[in-house]
Order: sequence, then structure tokens, then C-alpha cells
Amino acid sequence: MLNDVISANGKNSRLPGTGMRYVKLPFPNHWILISALLLLALGLLMVASASIPIGADPNIGHDQPFFFLIRQSAFVLVGLLGASIIFQVPIVRWRRTGPLLLLAAVGLLMVVLVPGIGKEINGSIRWIGVGPINIQVSEIAKLLAIIYVSGYLERHGNELQLIDFTTSFLALVRPIGVLAILAVLLLLEPDFGSVVVLMATALGMVFLAGVNLWHFGVFQVGTAAVMALLIFSSPYRRDRVLSFLSPWDDPFGKGYQLAQSLIAIGRGEFFGVGLGESVQKLFYLPEAHTDFLFAVLAEELGLVGILTVISLFMTLVWQAFRVGQRAEILNMKFSAYLAYGIGLWFGIQALFNIGVNMGALPTKGLTLPLMSYGGSSVVVMCLALSILLRIDVETRVRVH
Repeated sequence: MLNDVISANGKNSRLPGTGMRYVKLPFPNHWILISALLLLALGLLMVASASIPIGADPNIGHDQPFFFLIRQSAFVLVGLLGASIIFQVPIVRWRRTGPLLLLAAVGLLMVVLVPGIGKEINGSIRWIGVGPINIQVSEIAKLLAIIYVSGYLERHGNELQLIDFTTSFLALVRPIGVLAILAVLLLLEPDFGSVVVLMATALGMVFLAGVNLWHFGVFQVGTAAVMALLIFSSPYRRDRVLSFLSPWDDPFGKGYQLAQSLIAIGRGEFFGVGLGESVQKLFYLPEAHTDFLFAVLAEELGLVGILTVISLFMTLVWQAFRVGQRAEILNMKFSAYLAYGIGLWFGIQALFNIGVNMGALPTKGLTLPLMSYGGSSVVVMCLALSILLRIDVETRVRVH
């Protein structure tokens, strides 16, 4: 098997002039494919429903009710096309280019802060305008950072498990220190939500790599202290964090968005008010087709819709962990950590978005993966899933 070249061309053949042969890849994990495609389809359906009022506004949607649906459909097609291309790339290529990809992530986050290049929307500079579309570089940076952390854990994973405090703690601190550079750049945008998702995902990957629990606990306390300092050092972040605790104290001010979201979810009850029948999307609930798409879904499809979405995300994360576990058994450590990282990323971001919509977490401006309106998010998520599927098929080839 060491002389085999894993190919996605579906053929078993010899390389001319060598003793190496291509190995036909099996069909990708159907659970991941079905879950992802259902989330994409349901996302398009809800984007269509939630965005009709704002799309019909001549000042925003150019007097086209399906303006956002058309754009989101184009983004999904680009994401699927890009995923089919990325699927052809062997995982070893990602492992070799990890440090370069990290530099690319830093470069992108620096470029977006350059005056005249970064585009400001709602007080945040998170986008680079390319013609009619805006690219949110933080989404790209998260994927590239996860690839880098996976490579680091493959190289230094044994050091994390040592009892010696100095060696183990330094092995733990180094990748987080590197990611702190990304975190600072993200906070300058500002994008505190992406910082939380990135750091939580990285720490989860480190935990799964078998870090010494005592050292990990010490580091967690320190991380929590830093996060608390970041939150309360900024009046903007402090207000967003504290307003979710009692949105009804100021339902027309700081608590307005969450109050409207809770009203939408409450109206949905068990079976919802019916697809397209949401009242809150009629300019009551801000960002109904992006950050608060889940609230509109809950209003229109009820508890049934909520449980369906949660089940699909649980299936996606569960299968990602199964792929990672199989790779770890085969000693394909980079592939294992990358699969874990992608699963954690999807699970954490979905959990945070749903938690925000339900008032369990403070507002962070995070999209619901594969569902919320946003080209950068849906395209990058599709690419991440294609990498996960590539890991899946490569591990199954090794098993057989």
C-alpha cells in the first residue's frame, strides 16, 4: 500500500514507467453528504422565506423579492464546485503546506484592515470587496488555522502528554500563541465571535490530542481570564454580553434583537406557523436571513424544524469524529486532528448560533453553518466538508 497513489479518478492503473499504481477511491461517506446537502437545501428554503421582505425593499434588494435567494444559490453552486475540486487534493498536500497557509491567514487578516481595501459594514471591517461580492476573510482564516493546528499536533502531540510541566506546557502554549496573533487581528475588525470559535476549536483539538489534563486545566483558567478581560475592557462587547441576561429590561434598546428572536421562537410552538408565514421577519427581527435565520425557522417550522436542524448537525459532527477516530487508529494523525477540528468547528459554531438565537448565549454575529445567508461562510464550509470527505475515503482505502 505504500506504493499506491490515491486518486479520485475512479480508475485502477499503473503510473507509466513506475511500479506505483492508482487506487480507486470509494464513494464518500453518505451520512456526511446527505446531512450537508439537506442543511444546504433547508438553508436555501429559509433564506428565501426570511429575506423576501428585505429583498423587496428597493433600497436593499433592488425591488427583487428573491434577490438574496438568487445570490445564495449562486454561492452554494460555487461552494459545491469548489468542493469537487478540493476533494481531488490529497491530504498530504495540506499537511505539507500548513505553515504557509497560516501565513496566508495572517496576511488576509492584515489586508482587510488596510484603509481603502477593507469594507466596513455595520461598524465592522471584515470584508474585502471583489466586484459585486464581499469576501469575509475570517471564514477563510479559520479553516487555514485549523489545518495548521492539525499539523502542529501531529509533530508535537507526544510532548503534550508528558508529565514534565515545562515541556508539556510549552507545547500547549506555542500553537495558542500563534493563534493569538490571528485573534488580535480579528479583534481589530472587530470579530469577537470568530475569536471564540477559533480558540474553542483549537483547544478542543488539543484536548483530543491527549494533552496532560492538569496543564490543560491551568491553561483553561488563564484563557478564561483573558477572555473575561477582553469582554469587559470594551463597552461594546460588555453591553452585548450582558444584554442577553435580561433582554426584557430594555426590549426596544439593547435587548431588542434577542427579544424579537425569542418572540419568533415562542410563536413557532410544535409545528410552526407555516412556511413563509413568519411575522418577525417583517422588519421586526434584524438580520433575519443571516445571524437569526434559526429564529425564523423556529417560528415557521416549530419544534419539528428545530429538532431536524439539530439532528442534522449532530449527525455531521458525529460522522466527523468517526472519520477522525478511524484515521487515528491507522496512525494518520494529521488527518485525524483535521477531521476532529472540522467537526468541532461545525459543532461549536452551530451551537453558538443556536444558543444566541435562543438567548442562552450573548450575540456574537456568527452564521449558522451551511444555512445562513453569506457567500464566504457557505463556500468555505463546503470546502471544509470536501476535505473531511477526502480524509474519509483515504482512511477507508487504507483499511482495505
